[in-house]
Amino acid sequence: MKRINLYKLQNVLFTLCLAISNAAALGAESGSPESIITDELVWISPPAVTGLQYTWIHGNETDTGLYVIRVRLDSGARIPPHSHPDKRLSTVLSGTLYVGFAEVFDQNKLIAVKAGDAYVAPAKIPHYIWAKDGPTEYQESGWGPTATIMIKR
Repeated sequence: MKRINLYKLQNVLFTLCLAISNAAALGAESGSPESIITDELVWISPPAVTGLQYTWIHGNETDTGLYVIRVRLDSGARIPPHSHPDKRLSTVLSGTLYVGFAEVFDQNKLIAVKAGDAYVAPAKIPHYIWAKDGPTEYQESGWGPTATIMIKR
């Protein structure tokens, strides 16, 4: 049986509580809840990463405050080593996402994150992603402004 790392669990719960409280504050500022129809979102395919699509569900890279981004990866798609200036909480919605933390992609150091599970990518820590077993969809949230900084090799 795998032991639960209480520090990691505490970190995930703190991030989730922060996101919920900020979402509640955003709803209070506008005077009503914000409804987001996911079928109406516009998906973007960046040319630099084959097999990747993403859409901003809430906020964007340049705004200060809560953001939520959804990512789809085709089977076999990889996101090379990169980092972000902020801490991110990622929840896998479908498939299995393989994540590694280093400046160089190493398939022997991947962690499998299955649908329904989540992981936290600390601020400024290089990591990489692979949809090794099939198509995968996940959702990330954090506090912006943010960016994706590719690791140059």
